[in-house]
Amino acid sequence: MKKVCIQGLGFVGASMAVALSTARDKSGSPSFDIVGIELPTKLGKKRVNDINGGKFPFITSDQSLLDALSIAHSTGNISASVDDSALKDADIILVSIHLDISYLDKEPVIEFDNFKNAIRSIGKHIKPGALLIIETTVPPGTCEKIVKPQIEQELQKRGMTRDSYLLAHSYERVMPGDEYLDSIINFWRVYAGDNEAAADACEQFLTEVINVEKYPLTRLSSTLASETAKILENSYRASNIAFIDEWSKFAENVGIDLFEVVDAIRLRPTHSNIRFPGLGVGGYCLTKDPAFVKASVRQIFNQDMNFPFVDMTININNEMTLHAAKRMEKLLGGNINNKRILICGVSYKQDIDDTRNSPSEILFRYLNSRGSKLSATDPLVTYWAELDIDILADLPEADCLDGIIFAVG
Repeated sequence: MKKVCIQGLGFVGASMAVALSTARDKSGSPSFDIVGIELPTKLGKKRVNDINGGKFPFITSDQSLLDALSIAHSTGNISASVDDSALKDADIILVSIHLDISYLDKEPVIEFDNFKNAIRSIGKHIKPGALLIIETTVPPGTCEKIVKPQIEQELQKRGMTRDSYLLAHSYERVMPGDEYLDSIINFWRVYAGDNEAAADACEQFLTEVINVEKYPLTRLSSTLASETAKILENSYRASNIAFIDEWSKFAENVGIDLFEVVDAIRLRPTHSNIRFPGLGVGGYCLTKDPAFVKASVRQIFNQDMNFPFVDMTININNEMTLHAAKRMEKLLGGNINNKRILICGVSYKQDIDDTRNSPSEILFRYLNSRGSKLSATDPLVTYWAELDIDILADLPEADCLDGIIFAVG
């Protein structure tokens, strides 16, 4: 049984650990012994304790994922630790840690420090012949310009050659919600290797986890191409969402049902993925990933390029939620001071408990600044960390409210 270490037990790493635990060899035995690695922080220790206790560290509506973890816990092929020395026995190491981006004078800046520390930790422990897969969404050029130098510097200290390990990139398309587990096992996957041997090893590994008969793998020519694919993929979706925003405002102004219009357009196969209007863009990916290409050009490739379409997408999506807030204000007569408003849904999408970068936060802060008496409810959230408020367990009577906003599906 091959040992797999997953560095990072966030929304991606924790679900990937469970997905790997379901893989079986020809005899029906588990294919992998999985160890999740977390930082020795309060949050990291909680996630480790949850996994070791057979509990998924996040609230989820996907019963199949919870059942799979329960089976893995009983079987004994999944565990977690804050001790990164577990990496030394790993045949395969998956990096699933977050990579943040900040803005300096309105230009995005990638915060590489924590990521580099994690990569150096791998370099200190990785054994000869092990396969290292970067699953984290990273700026184009990260594997070649950031990961390799950090790993190989540590290998040289250990007297190992630079080519004593295999490096690959295969980005996740995890979608938390009621198809959390399926979004890993029954979904298409893109990958690339630093060389042919690494690509072959990555393909073999993914084939043991993913239903490749229905969802074939796609091999790209380089890790740079694979990294670019993830950023372009999410930038396209973010742009598609931004595009519909101005049409939403047009439809409201002239009095037509844009959902009816979009349904008619979607019948055309080439236009089937046009988006519907919504409250705004939220979550950890679409809010930051489009900016990665701008930061990559400057920080990794030392070039100067403009991305006006990316800039426009980010700006429109950042302001989209304010339109909904101002529309509520208009519908309530232009003055929402002391108006009682309920926000239904505080996560960035339905069926999850992730409130990071939620449009509901922008909505809440704006309405609060205008003097509204606000309350919020969400079936999966009891405490809204970003705003430090408790979420209503019981809904108020409708006749006690002036306005209700449904923020998620």
